[in-house]
Amino acid sequence: MKRKVILYIAVSIDGFIADTQGGIDFLGEVTVDKPVSDDSYERFYETIDTVVMGRTTYQQVVEELSPDHYPYEGAKSYVLTTQQHLKAKEGVQFVNASVVSLIERLLAEEGGDIWLVGGASLIAPLIKADLIDEYNLTTVPVILGQGISLFEGNSTKRHLKLKEITAVNGMSSQVYTR
Repeated sequence: MKRKVILYIAVSIDGFIADTQGGIDFLGEVTVDKPVSDDSYERFYETIDTVVMGRTTYQQVVEELSPDHYPYEGAKSYVLTTQQHLKAKEGVQFVNASVVSLIERLLAEEGGDIWLVGGASLIAPLIKADLIDEYNLTTVPVILGQGISLFEGNSTKRHLKLKEITAVNGMSSQVYTR
């Protein structure tokens, strides 16, 4: 079965994936009266075996969000960067190449689906190259007003098909396919 490239990401109502400083504190600010169990992330994670992210996202994950435990253990991790001397977690490969060439190479290999973690600078080139198969967007009920746009730098029009909508714990998730 062909591997899929999946953009799985949270976004504010007004289309931002981070505030102006790159912070994502707004993700933890959702309050619900009666939270329910949601295993959608676990089900999604079982389908992938590869994660791709930019250096800023990687550093945010390992330095701020999960400094004691790399959350993508068991998956091959590719971090796109031009910087050298970065400290790699086990299973992480730093890649100095275009995200398009990396994704094309990964798609030619056998394996599970590929999770495009972020950030915004990786998304636009993949939209332009029509390499994102699925857009799994979780909308967080907050208006940031400004920040890093999910589709920053994108000028390519793409028509997508709505596959699924769910609402859990005050957030909605929309899955679109090409």
